[in-house]
Amino acid sequence: MDTEILARVQFAFTVAYHYIYPPLSIGLGLLLVIFESLYLRTKNPEYHHLAKFWTKIFALTFGIGVVTGIVMEFEFGTNWAVYSRYVGDIFGSALAAEGIFAFALESGFLGVLLFGWNRVKPWVHLVATIGVFLGSMFSAVWIVVANSWQQTPAGYHIVGEGLQARAEITDFWEMVFNPSSIDRLTHVWLGAFLAGAFLVLSVHAYYLLKNKYVSISKKAFKIALVVATIFSLGQLLTGHESANGVAVNQPAKLAALEGHFEANAPADMYLFGWVNKETQEVTGIKIPGGLSFLLHQDFDTPVTGLNAFAEKDRPSQINAVFQFYHLMVGIGILLIILTLYATYLLFRKNLFSKRWLLWVFVFSVFLPQIANQVGWFAAEMGRQPWVVYNLLRTSDAFSQTVTDNQILFSLILFFIVYSILFILFIYLLSKKIQKGPYDEDETDDRPLTKEITKAITTN
Repeated sequence: MDTEILARVQFAFTVAYHYIYPPLSIGLGLLLVIFESLYLRTKNPEYHHLAKFWTKIFALTFGIGVVTGIVMEFEFGTNWAVYSRYVGDIFGSALAAEGIFAFALESGFLGVLLFGWNRVKPWVHLVATIGVFLGSMFSAVWIVVANSWQQTPAGYHIVGEGLQARAEITDFWEMVFNPSSIDRLTHVWLGAFLAGAFLVLSVHAYYLLKNKYVSISKKAFKIALVVATIFSLGQLLTGHESANGVAVNQPAKLAALEGHFEANAPADMYLFGWVNKETQEVTGIKIPGGLSFLLHQDFDTPVTGLNAFAEKDRPSQINAVFQFYHLMVGIGILLIILTLYATYLLFRKNLFSKRWLLWVFVFSVFLPQIANQVGWFAAEMGRQPWVVYNLLRTSDAFSQTVTDNQILFSLILFFIVYSILFILFIYLLSKKIQKGPYDEDETDDRPLTKEITKAITTN
């Protein structure tokens, strides 16, 4: 197999596997802050138990996320040496900022979050929880900034020529606030909040179906449902803003996302379909002029299509980009419908009697994860053939001395190790869920201390 393709497959595999965990950490961090804040306000011990229970699961996702993220930094040097030299000053500064402003904050408070339950005052522990949550969000900031710079470079100049060329920062804040960073960051944050919320919804829906931990699960489910409803609606808005930015800054990518070939013509919006690259046709259900209307509020305004670009400057896998993008959008719409319907039933006070809906929520945990993954696939594949848009081609960015056999061997090793880690993660997660939100000395749905329980049984 081609060395470039193998290098891309290896990086895609490692980053996709890693990206299972950071969104869960960010989303669970938000819910931990909510649970602890409600405990301090109401003194209801059930919120305290929810915070402790989900802190254990947060620690599991955080740990696996850190381990799996380290590998990618080495891949930059081994498989993408030209890219590393070209963007080293840009990407390196963003990673350094992550370490200073994000990871230090997150790891500094993590010990208090995990081990400070009975050692610090409740409000101090809440401050630590907020610190960890903010640290996880700041970490996403700098990773998204670095990636967004590749999509829409700004605040730089080029030093050197040919394969020895490299980008240097001329304006740090212009690099940070490049044309796509804010839209993409808010989209990523909301996707992470949904990943965490739907994990909580899934677990507590399972408890309710098994008639276990009923009181505490109803509270957790309601809180997570509010979070999921708000951010699923918000994701629709941020997605629209991000698409508007792509139309301005990366028109070839937008054309691939929507399967639009004509160089300068009104563009349809497909609900779903199949792109034939050879005949330049899309078969599916569409809204005529729908994309033109979304971008320009007019069904007849032309939109730049793929034929406006040289074939070498277009994404090669147009149908894959189209399918990934529409799967992300479809899941987003499904999450909105699901959460709004559940919220309606909650106000009608018959949500928890709908067992079929609870089963839907049990398995809905996969939906935000799939949407997050395919959204990134669409964004990265849609940027091709550029690794840095309009500056550095992917075919020029990989290491020239690494062989295909070396990459294939390491890819197989990564697959084995990551599979073991994933099995371990599922096993430990399942074990914590089976144990439930109460410690051994606490009774189901009545969180009494051991001393009170003993006094009651004695009398």
